[in-house]
Amino acid sequence: MADVISPECARVLPGLFCERVRRSPGAVAYTFYDGPSNTWMDLTWSDMGRLIARWQAALKTLDLAPGERVAIMANNSPEWVMFEQAALGLGLVVVPLFFNDRPDNVAYVLGHSGARLLLIESLAQWRELEAVAGQLDAQLRIWSINDCGDACPVQYVGKLLGKAERNQPEVLVSDGDSLATLVYTSGTTGKPKGVMLSHNNILWNAHAGLQVVPIYPDDYFLSFLPLSHALERTVGYYLPMMAGASVAYARSIPLLAEDLQTIKPTVLISVPRIYERVYGKLQEQLRSELKRKLFKLAVEVGWLRFQHKQGLAKWHAKLLLWPLLNKLVASKLMDKLGGRLRIAICGGAALSAELGKTFVGLGLNLLQGYGMTESSPVISVNQTQNNDPVSVGPPLPDVELRIGDNEELLARSPGVMQGYWNNPEASATTVDAEGWLHTGDKARLEDGRVYITGRIKDVIVLDTGEKVSPADMEMAISAAPMFEQVLVIGDGRPFLAALVVMSDKVSGTHFSEHLLLDSIAQRIKEFPGYAQIRRVQVIDAAWTVENGLLTPTLKPKRDKIMQAYARQIDELYQQTQGSES
Repeated sequence: MADVISPECARVLPGLFCERVRRSPGAVAYTFYDGPSNTWMDLTWSDMGRLIARWQAALKTLDLAPGERVAIMANNSPEWVMFEQAALGLGLVVVPLFFNDRPDNVAYVLGHSGARLLLIESLAQWRELEAVAGQLDAQLRIWSINDCGDACPVQYVGKLLGKAERNQPEVLVSDGDSLATLVYTSGTTGKPKGVMLSHNNILWNAHAGLQVVPIYPDDYFLSFLPLSHALERTVGYYLPMMAGASVAYARSIPLLAEDLQTIKPTVLISVPRIYERVYGKLQEQLRSELKRKLFKLAVEVGWLRFQHKQGLAKWHAKLLLWPLLNKLVASKLMDKLGGRLRIAICGGAALSAELGKTFVGLGLNLLQGYGMTESSPVISVNQTQNNDPVSVGPPLPDVELRIGDNEELLARSPGVMQGYWNNPEASATTVDAEGWLHTGDKARLEDGRVYITGRIKDVIVLDTGEKVSPADMEMAISAAPMFEQVLVIGDGRPFLAALVVMSDKVSGTHFSEHLLLDSIAQRIKEFPGYAQIRRVQVIDAAWTVENGLLTPTLKPKRDKIMQAYARQIDELYQQTQGSES
């Protein structure tokens, strides 16, 4: 931890980068896959400094004033970092967009933020945006990382990057409280809001994270969550920069399994959906009764081992089985994750207790955390020596927590946003006059840890008055390997129903509704009697970020899905009413 750069030393985000170049010029900063040469390549911190200086020289030709907004819509890559660092050094405000966002959403964010420049990645992206070209400001410049051809109105960055006069970028911003970025939250309902985060907000959050989850210069991150998301940006980009660690950029989610084998990361940041997919594949491989029993025993003994190491359980004779079970079962999981994984951080949404216990039991140092974009984003996280996978851990240093009305978790810290861009009403509702951030999540505080118990708004109220948390039920149901995605519905209705997308392994197979309901019932038998699924509708097409039905962190947009399948939902309830009349 001796090489960690403090917020006081960095002062601002581009100051952090320049200090890292000064301290670690020859160390590998980023690893990326180069398609033309079909090989993985490294860039040192000094390499990055020289390249960012060239990007900054190109940006200077636009004559943008400090505080003006520039947007980026690209996959994770060194170029993403180059653009942001060049812009921040000039005092510009960066607006990240999900690399495959819907054109209408892109047009809204660009217009609402008043962005003067948009950096895209490819011709394919431009062709998508052409549909909304009439909605874009006529003064908006568009650059592309890859050459889109002479017939395209987008400027190729490669032709704009002249020789820079410096070996590393200038830092023309000095006030840590100045606005660094507008992060538009892709909420499950309503138009996205632009979260205003300062340099200090992000610097503090990254440094506070390092106080509880130590990262070292020889650590190697594999980055695959979008950099447009606050979790990846702070924890997967600025935190390793602060600690002097290296980051490799995965090629894609479909190739993640291969990249894990190649890169062999020591640190991984993910969302629950990725762990759910890994768990589903593990379950598919347990074809014999013997394998299922061995797996179950490995998780059971591994969990005992974990509790013993945490000081929560006494030594048990079953622990003598661990070396054998580790060789037969647990080590195979760790090998699939590259074989060197030291820390796996999970955030963005709740991880089910079953999955948490499974992965921890099999030897993964899985640390679940909690936060939101409006808090830069991390509020709490478990620690290796103080880990309760059912909780989201203790608060970070300097984070104050309390429980407000309706059991809502309130947080106050140096990471709380400056407000929502051009939306004072929403700002005042979310952050009160005393600086408390109203998270919208229900929670309890116990033994210094945070336990998220539900979402205030995401509650289904049946017409009988009974209340149900759909997220809890969806998490339980989606643990079944046959289901890829689940949405529980029933607000204002006489009973609960479910929309389900089947997993690839059973795609094309016909299941009777009776069989599906039986499978669901097995997963939710611990829920109250009124919280049972009585009808189920199979949805043929998966919900994706691209079709606007998932957020970039893979959470379902409840209202959008219900609108898209309104006819099927009405038919579900009408058929039942007809059969009962």
